[in-house]
Amino acid sequence: MTEIPIILLAAGQSSRMGGVDKLMQPIDGEPLLRRAALRALAVGPVIAALPPAPHPRYEALVGLDLVSVSIPDADEGMNASLRGAMSAIAADASAVMVLLSDLPELTSEDLRDVLRSMTEHSDNLVWRGATEDGKPGHPVIFDQSLFDELSQLAGDRGAQSVVQQCKGRVHIQPLPAQHALLDLDTPEDWAKWNATQPPK
Repeated sequence: MTEIPIILLAAGQSSRMGGVDKLMQPIDGEPLLRRAALRALAVGPVIAALPPAPHPRYEALVGLDLVSVSIPDADEGMNASLRGAMSAIAADASAVMVLLSDLPELTSEDLRDVLRSMTEHSDNLVWRGATEDGKPGHPVIFDQSLFDELSQLAGDRGAQSVVQQCKGRVHIQPLPAQHALLDLDTPEDWAKWNATQPPK
């Protein structure tokens, strides 16, 4: 399987966490961001979109073999991160995977499942992870033919407009349970999720 670069979106502000950085919250002794990066690195090369330095998120990624891209206009939203990270993608990449960094249950095997679907459903332009009951989520892989549009997005809707224009050529790949959608945006989300984890 050809390696596809993975954009890890990690420049957001955690605005619903009451002043706490959700990506720095520990899971099994390591920040959520580092956990997400390690799972992505097991699958392909990673470009991490981060807030302007200095920022604790850089420390969470120390020692990992990835490319960090500072997003000076991160306040604009997700599309600023996409634009910035796309500038680090090699011109000859056949596709790119876009991955949120706050999905604690998404595994390396989940990412591989979506990658494999590119080969099994090669007549598409977008390949997207989904919950086991088919609700679209992450990761999302975009064909090289969509790179220009990803590089010119504005606002905070992510790449939804690009996905929508590819209607009919989007493959939805079911992943276990709610892996593709379960994010932790608020202290309540964290408390609820932690309560479901088996004791260590």
